[in-house]
Amino acid sequence: MKKIVIAMISLPLLVSCGKDFLERIPTTDVSYEGYFTSEEQLKLFANGFNTYIPGASVMTADLNSDNIEVGTYNALLAGVRTVPASGGGWNWTWLRTFNLLLDNYKKADCDESTQNYYAALAHFYRAWFYYEKVKAFGNVPWYDKPLQTNSPELYKARDGRDYVDERILEDLDFAIQWLKDNKDQTGITRWTALALKSRFCLYEGTYYKYHTELGLENLSPKYLEECVKASKELMDKGGYKVYYTGAETDYRDIFTSEKPNSEVILAKIYNKGLSLVHSANYTFLTASASCKEGFNKQFMDSYLMRDGSFFSSQQGYETMTWYEECQNRDLRLYQTVRTPGYTRIGGKTKLLPDFDKAATGYHMIKWVTGTSDDAYNGSVNAASIFRYSEVLLNYAEARAELGVLTQDDLDKTVNLTRKRGGLPKMDLASLTIDPTQQKLYPGVNSAAILEIRRERRVELVMEGLRWDDLMRWKRGPLLAQRFRGMYFRSLGVQDLDGDGVNDFAILNSAPAKKESGITYLILDGSRMLSNGSSGYIIAQPTTLKSFDEERDYLYPIPTNELVNNKQLEQNPNWE
Repeated sequence: MKKIVIAMISLPLLVSCGKDFLERIPTTDVSYEGYFTSEEQLKLFANGFNTYIPGASVMTADLNSDNIEVGTYNALLAGVRTVPASGGGWNWTWLRTFNLLLDNYKKADCDESTQNYYAALAHFYRAWFYYEKVKAFGNVPWYDKPLQTNSPELYKARDGRDYVDERILEDLDFAIQWLKDNKDQTGITRWTALALKSRFCLYEGTYYKYHTELGLENLSPKYLEECVKASKELMDKGGYKVYYTGAETDYRDIFTSEKPNSEVILAKIYNKGLSLVHSANYTFLTASASCKEGFNKQFMDSYLMRDGSFFSSQQGYETMTWYEECQNRDLRLYQTVRTPGYTRIGGKTKLLPDFDKAATGYHMIKWVTGTSDDAYNGSVNAASIFRYSEVLLNYAEARAELGVLTQDDLDKTVNLTRKRGGLPKMDLASLTIDPTQQKLYPGVNSAAILEIRRERRVELVMEGLRWDDLMRWKRGPLLAQRFRGMYFRSLGVQDLDGDGVNDFAILNSAPAKKESGITYLILDGSRMLSNGSSGYIIAQPTTLKSFDEERDYLYPIPTNELVNNKQLEQNPNWE
């Protein structure tokens, strides 16, 4: 599976922590004797935190999800992870960096509010760090001091998830209180902290609710209410708005601009002149033997019809051709996937999907810019990390999960993102359950929750959130499905884009002579149609996946860590 490569200039960092402190970092590696004594030193040290912010990797994080079929399943998707000897995400170097500032910031010769501002940055990043650790491992050891090689805490047991969550909340609340309330799309502000709190609290609130094996369902309302509180404060006071100009390219433009869109709260910026670049275009456009990722049919079916009705309500929807299924749909579909009539930004040539690139035929375009960025490491569009639309959907989902969702809530959230898709407003009073949605989420009997999950899947696709959504909803089995691609009623030459001219041929083997003007898909055994001579494209007909419900929601702890610290216990069923 291809990942976006990010190339950038080397930024000088004051912080150099060496190896992981839990791997017995020598205390003499780094000396801060006499440091942290001025505001300038606090600023220089805190500037090093910026490299913790993810970048263009968010654009491909959804490859590990049920939205996309990839060319080769990694161990995570295949369900064949093993316990590593070391690494595996059990790394704590960044934590030591954040704790160093928090242990020393009061030494600085500046006023208390200035001290607290830099402490707030460290609290924000420590909260983010621990949020990622809790998602991965569940219970983790909580450390709020920069440990030394002889610190007995190195050998402590893991703290409970509920205890660590409380500490994360404390960190976030400190950050919200002391961070600046200006808008800085490349820096950490009060609004960034509120966005992180919204995301974290929704995750934990729903995780506690649906993961009943933890026996902590009673904590779910608390975190859902904290999500509502943080989201509402950002909505009421942040001054952000859903980007909408009425143009049919509004959704696309958020993700293809070099400058972050106005609804982006935090982004990573790129610049060719400074050699700050990434490879989004190259990744989504260049075919290779192991890189054939494309959306799957189930994801395509998630998009509503333009009149707001379910796609699954259309007669014969399961056997529609590509042209047929793309008619009169949510406008965001056409800005996320290649559809009939698609042209590149700035181009005029109509392009069919590239089946050599997208094995399912559903070619991803969400982050794709103009042809001038097609070279390897040639892309510079900004990567959005926190977006206002996510906060709105967090709020709506939390309210729905609490059972207190109102029409006013929908009008302030979901109906603003739906508007950009050209859809009518969601009307709470007339909502009905879509059976295809309920099949994805059995046990959920709320039409509102099901429709908010649909909206989240469509609005936030390819922004690195779908895996987390499946984990918190306890829907890991969706990863183990046999994904399907486009439907074809027959083999042979046909009119793929519906313009009345044959332009495509799908065959089991290459013809003796290819016709001019025809794009060929040769199945050749590596792909097949589900019914033999008709049906859905099956991109990996011989490969199986699995998801162990008793194990795979958490990562395993590396064996070396268990040997070094006898107080650690392995996560369930990873022995």
